[in-house]
Amino acid sequence: MRRSILLVGAATLALSACSPPTTNGTPTPTSGGASPSSSASTGQVPGPHVPKVASPLNLTQIKQTPCNALTETQVGELLGPGAAPKESTDGAAGPSCMWSIPSTSRPLVDVIFGRSPDGGTASVYKAKGGAYKLVEPLVPVDGYPLTAYGTKDERPSGKCSVALGASDTETIGIVAEQAEANIGKKDPCDAAREAAIRVLTTVRGGN
Repeated sequence: MRRSILLVGAATLALSACSPPTTNGTPTPTSGGASPSSSASTGQVPGPHVPKVASPLNLTQIKQTPCNALTETQVGELLGPGAAPKESTDGAAGPSCMWSIPSTSRPLVDVIFGRSPDGGTASVYKAKGGAYKLVEPLVPVDGYPLTAYGTKDERPSGKCSVALGASDTETIGIVAEQAEANIGKKDPCDAAREAAIRVLTTVRGGN
């Protein structure tokens, strides 16, 4: 059986500033499962160095049922069998769904949707050096900008948060935490990006 992305064994291993985006580098996660909207400016549009979204996503429906952001099959690919969802529609950051293995705290994937437009990727860039000490663009997901962000660098603890640009004024927050046995063996932001790929597929209705 193919091992899951977050649970892959050691033998197979060797989650708003003005800096322009790049296509590689080492991203940095947040210190919690907060959505990028927590420090964003509503309605802000991208500046000259911020990647724009050519085909904006409509998140109205998915915000009502955030656990529909990933299918059971997709969750199994990310976390392995037995992962269960926990939905929150009234969280401070906005509607969210967190998947984890029962009786364990890690690994997990958390997907957060802001309650209103959060300023998009531009707001994440703008927060660099302020609310977010580290902000770094990742390779876009099928044209949609993806940015790792964090109040501090939590990669050493196996955690990464990314913001997927759904439109020029809205993002989807995705947090990935690795199993303790895999910390330090693979960049957790790779797992966060894999989760973002699947969230985008589902939100676009590709399943």
